[in-house]
Amino acid sequence: QVQLVESGGGSVQSGGSLRLSCAISGSTYSGRCMAWFRQAPGREREGVATIDRAGYTTYADSVKGRFTIARDNAKNTMYLQMNSLKPDDTALYYCAARPPYTNCGPGVYTYWGQGNQVTVSS
Repeated sequence: QVQLVESGGGSVQSGGSLRLSCAISGSTYSGRCMAWFRQAPGREREGVATIDRAGYTTYADSVKGRFTIARDNAKNTMYLQMNSLKPDDTALYYCAARPPYTNCGPGVYTYWGQGNQVTVSS
């Protein structure tokens, strides 16, 4: 059974940095579309970044230039490096994955992490 386990959240002051990790077990990252989402209190869940099988990445406009998504297939781990954090980045962050040999783009994600809180204070 595929499981995603997140780590690395926490609290930081505005302008600081954090790195989230998402480890997959029960399968591999290879050949999958992977993504990060976030949900703030009272707001809808939003996509933050995606990375496809070839390593092509996309970002929400709100995080472009500040966040970087990356994957290490050998370690079966995906990362989200978050720099220049703002209070508006405060949310519960989730990693998500699709089945093998699937593309990114519109559609559902089959597997989800447990969520990791990121809190940015001003």
